[in-house]
Amino acid sequence: MTTTLRITWDAANARRAERQFLAGPAGSGTPVAEVVGAMRGAHAQVLSAAEVSVGMRTDGVTRADVRTALWDERSLIKTYGPRGTVHLLPAREMPLFSAALSAVPSGPSPFPPDVRLTEGQARQVVTAIGDALDGRCLTLDELSEEVVARTGPWAGDRVMPAFQDLWPRWRQVMHRAGWAGTLCFGPNRGRKATYTRPPRGDGGAGDTRPVPSAGGGDGDGGDRPVPGGEHGESVGGVPVAFVHRYLYAYGPAAPQHFARWLAAPPGWATALFGELAAAGRIEEVDFEGTPAWVAAGDTDFPDGPPRGVRLLPYFDAYVIAGQPRERLFPGTAYQRALGGGQAGNYPVLLVDGVVAGVWHQRRRGRRTTVTVEPLVRLTARQKRELGEQAERVGEVLEAAAELVVGEVTVGPHA
Repeated sequence: MTTTLRITWDAANARRAERQFLAGPAGSGTPVAEVVGAMRGAHAQVLSAAEVSVGMRTDGVTRADVRTALWDERSLIKTYGPRGTVHLLPAREMPLFSAALSAVPSGPSPFPPDVRLTEGQARQVVTAIGDALDGRCLTLDELSEEVVARTGPWAGDRVMPAFQDLWPRWRQVMHRAGWAGTLCFGPNRGRKATYTRPPRGDGGAGDTRPVPSAGGGDGDGGDRPVPGGEHGESVGGVPVAFVHRYLYAYGPAAPQHFARWLAAPPGWATALFGELAAAGRIEEVDFEGTPAWVAAGDTDFPDGPPRGVRLLPYFDAYVIAGQPRERLFPGTAYQRALGGGQAGNYPVLLVDGVVAGVWHQRRRGRRTTVTVEPLVRLTARQKRELGEQAERVGEVLEAAAELVVGEVTVGPHA
């Protein structure tokens, strides 16, 4: 008779922190893309938040190093990742992400029938985006003209409500183009964002086209293409390796946790985990009295809990994916550090691996003020560590930091 392994919250949290370079930062010289891969992507709707996420996990890395990896080395790609939100993802893992994200069933459209795209129209738009961006970087307006020219006037109808405005119909599936590997962000052109095609083009194993420069045209020959290769065994179109890497970073996890991380239907995730368990690819454990899963054989856990003080920015991967949320945000943190029940709307103070406060930084020239509002009493050691963390935030942002301990008066996602 097999005995189910019992995992405590402290042990799980300690392993998550260790594997995401939060128990201790990655050493100097660790590739930025390796750190981003350990996080399973860095949320980059606001690029400075992604820079802080990476920098706080790596000795000596600044925002300039992240931008070098993104725009010069191209070991990172800025594109649409989990939940359809903008992320930095490791370039070498794009085939894996593309295969998995494209396999996630889409939920009901939030738009009325006269606004929606049909599935046929959506596929036309994704193809048109890839054709338009082949070897070029285009602004959003330029891309819109190209998409409409390749599909039809219906794609350009301004019917999609967004941010007190109406966007062209085709923009409903920009995230799908990112998932399909036909679109990613290019270097800014002045104040305008540009879009291009990722190094692998459409994600096929044999395509190694480099990302072009912002001015358009072919790459200069010094760009690093993503190597070809298969992503291995899949279940329901989702590579087993993708689920394993998620569980390596955030396990033990239940199907509903995986679904929430991806914004996927819970029933689909439950069926996926069932198939993986039946095939012996994942292993059930008892996680604080609740069934959860780890990759088969990945059952070593530290004693825990994690120790130390950390400052994490908006939408950091650790707080977005960490579950169960009521354990990660204990007590008053659940009301103070979540915005409408959503994680990531506030930068957070971690104390021994759980959320214990919020913070905000305000930059003025070469200086930044880091205001931290603890929700627990800090020891003398923890206060010293908080000062070091605030200093590190300044280093990452290439500014001199001043720490202020007091109330954070700005609202969520300010």
